[in-house]
Amino acid sequence: MISSSEYGSHSWELSVTVDHQYEEVEKKCSLQVTGDLHIGGLMLKLVEKIEIPQDWSDHAFWWEQKKCWLLKTHWTLDKYGVQADAKLLFTTQHKMLRLRLPNMKTVRLKVSFSSVVFRAVSDICKILNIRRSEELSLLKQSEDALKKKKKKEKNSKEPVTEDILNLCNSPVSSGLSGSPGLYSKTMTPTYDPISGTPASSTITWFSDSPLTEQNCSILAFSYPNCSPETLAEMHQPRTLADKAKLNAGWLDSSRSLMEQGILEDDQLLLRFKYYTFFDLNPKYDAVRINQIYEQARWAILSEEIDCTEEEMLIFAALQAYHVSKLSLSSETQDFSCKSEADEVEAALSNLEVTLEGGNTSTILEDITDIPKLADNLRLVRPRKLSLKAIKPYWFVFKDTSVSYFKNEESAQGEPIEKLNLKGCEVVPDVNVAAKKFGIKLLIPVADGMNEVYLRCENENQYAQWMAACVLASKGKTMADSSYQPEVQKILSFLKMKNWTTSSQAVSDPESIDMKPECFVSLRYTKKYKPKQLAARILEAHQNVSQMPLVEAKLRFIQAWQSLPEFGLSYYIVRFKGSKKDDVLGVSYNRLIRIDIATGDPITTWRFSNMKQWNVNWEIRQVAIEFDQNVSIAFTCLSADCKIIHEYIGGYIFLSTRSKDHNETLDEELFHKLTGGQE
Repeated sequence: MISSSEYGSHSWELSVTVDHQYEEVEKKCSLQVTGDLHIGGLMLKLVEKIEIPQDWSDHAFWWEQKKCWLLKTHWTLDKYGVQADAKLLFTTQHKMLRLRLPNMKTVRLKVSFSSVVFRAVSDICKILNIRRSEELSLLKQSEDALKKKKKKEKNSKEPVTEDILNLCNSPVSSGLSGSPGLYSKTMTPTYDPISGTPASSTITWFSDSPLTEQNCSILAFSYPNCSPETLAEMHQPRTLADKAKLNAGWLDSSRSLMEQGILEDDQLLLRFKYYTFFDLNPKYDAVRINQIYEQARWAILSEEIDCTEEEMLIFAALQAYHVSKLSLSSETQDFSCKSEADEVEAALSNLEVTLEGGNTSTILEDITDIPKLADNLRLVRPRKLSLKAIKPYWFVFKDTSVSYFKNEESAQGEPIEKLNLKGCEVVPDVNVAAKKFGIKLLIPVADGMNEVYLRCENENQYAQWMAACVLASKGKTMADSSYQPEVQKILSFLKMKNWTTSSQAVSDPESIDMKPECFVSLRYTKKYKPKQLAARILEAHQNVSQMPLVEAKLRFIQAWQSLPEFGLSYYIVRFKGSKKDDVLGVSYNRLIRIDIATGDPITTWRFSNMKQWNVNWEIRQVAIEFDQNVSIAFTCLSADCKIIHEYIGGYIFLSTRSKDHNETLDEELFHKLTGGQE
């Protein structure tokens, strides 16, 4: 018999498995413990017993049955609820992880498997030198994509080898704090704003980081496109239901990788989750701009987002001759000409992408009256059983409403109809070659959406009215400081679309070394022969041929942001009281209920009108309350409801960012808005 004085009357045996590399030492270990022993004391007891001289500072206890880390070293076993049947693993907190970046390159680096995903992504972005880590997250590949990959590997005669960039010696891996991510606004520019190459002053920074100049160029530049065969093999989302599957795999930002079943050396996708690219600055953001550009490019090529033929050719022109060729030549070209740099600085300042909720200007404009637009436009109302009725009217745009009259003379009286555009959907209906400049308005009414088209005469009229409609849909008037930049952005995009075949265009597309099918989606590859595609891409290229590299990428991003479906993440849901499934589109400023069969929007709800939202975790139902006593509730069928809850909270969190504030993130506020109370 062992006396009670030796072990204490309440001691018991605890089984611990130690994760170490020494084959001659047993991995399983039994310790005699009491419930009032704290976790720090348990670590000390274990290390003394196994007698392996090494640095154990990165090790912690993982409780396998409960799927949780025991990180609070001052807590006792009793407080954690650890009893004799518990199986603990003493393992490293930082483990290797493979990440597929938006540019389809794979990096391998050490990541904290014990920190919540929000913090782990922040550390990853510091290693990769990507600012604004809150815009990104980690995504598990969809099952369809994994099946295709396995099938390809099975059918391949040669073993599939992946080109992986190893960043094992990262500052985060070694337990040191990573690079500050170059967040300071007063520091020396990190990148050449024209070519995106690292500035000479940054070489000292690279010496502390796994990102050597060569590695940085892999992340900051775009290289020649994949083959048409590879593009054809990629997952092509077709229906809204297919697109919804892509968004089911987002990891929970409030839990760690290990808690979500991620194992060492697993592969995840690092993607921009929130489509609010705040404070893009070419001096600091060469990697970030390139990765956003790549995510946009692949979304267009794989038909995740729809665009017109005219827009597809613009995207192809910016990719084909511009980004690909300039990226290849950027290492040999000298872009340091000062006068050229000044011109590009001016152009890039106009292209800077800012969040709707950010303070774009702190200066209050001296406006006594809210501006208004008044002009002749044509009104088009679709009719189910007859042709569209197209009639000219005198339109007046004031505040956030459009009124129309029979003619200019009758504008002093009552309008035929007044359309309130607050909360409406604004969709461009443009074909520059055909001189068609239309604005499609989907205006919320009690039983759905009222569809109205406005037809403009020319580019300038269209840009002014389109910009006014876009701002009005967000509840802003033309007095807002973002009105003129919005007009210029629309005109700039129209100018890129406006090309004609000229003598400057290459007469023989065959003389150019290009594979046009690499730059457009499969739909257009099937529609046109390669020679025809090449000729059309060359025509479109005339308007972008003089752009420097970084500006071309920013223009591409800007054009992507102009697409009607930009920034929408889809989920299949069942609304309370409904007998059929619908699709819910989540965007940075609104939720859209979409008919799953036709793809038509049914209702739009703006975040600006939202009073509160919560989740009933027992029945997994999201409930949202809006102004004017509007309430909705739905269950999510294509993903966990926590993902939608986090999306809504995440976008509201991002809308609180401001350039005036210190650029440190309020992580506590993020978790309050997104964590939920499960």
